Amino acid sequence: MLPRRNLLMGGAAAAAAMTGLPAFAAKPEEEVIDPRKARIIRVGRSTTPGVIHVKPDEFALFWTMENGRAIRYPIGVALRHLWEPGSYVVGAKKEWPEWTPTPEMIERNPKYAEWEEGMPGGPSNPLGARALYLFRPDAGDSMLRIHGTNLPHTILTRVSNGCARLTNGYITDLYDRVPLGTRVHLYPMTT
Repeated sequence: MLPRRNLLMGGAAAAAAMTGLPAFAAKPEEEVIDPRKARIIRVGRSTTPGVIHVKPDEFALFWTMENGRAIRYPIGVALRHLWEPGSYVVGAKKEWPEWTPTPEMIERNPKYAEWEEGMPGGPSNPLGARALYLFRPDAGDSMLRIHGTNLPHTILTRVSNGCARLTNGYITDLYDRVPLGTRVHLYPMTT
């Protein structure tokens, strides 16, 4: 769970972050919010609870809840040419997951070849403390993840090979909330 001090209500930044999400209508307030902290925000009451929305332009992931609320988590996202918008489901969840770079990742960055057989989970692993594995309903594992990171300075940046990353504390909180089969919407990058 998020520490109470990190859950702040609303904010003008939250309203800006919600622009363009279907059925979301964040209530604007005058309070200035630290974009590196998660917070509970108000969204439209018609918003379906239990869905993940990832808005790469705002470096934000939204977990929708009952009563027209959502948690807005700050994230790091993929480099523009590696981002794959679309609809997915959480097909697997792992604590301290093993990481195996794809052949395409090794081609882009040969230093990853050292781990072509896999890197065990742990504090130095790029997937961090937890990972949600995104599956396409008709095609299985997409190789995309929502995961933790041991590099918190990469939050609010475009840095990864296609995934969305949260600090280890925030991915642990999200992981505990999200059941298998949860719908995930990755929105297009427009900026």
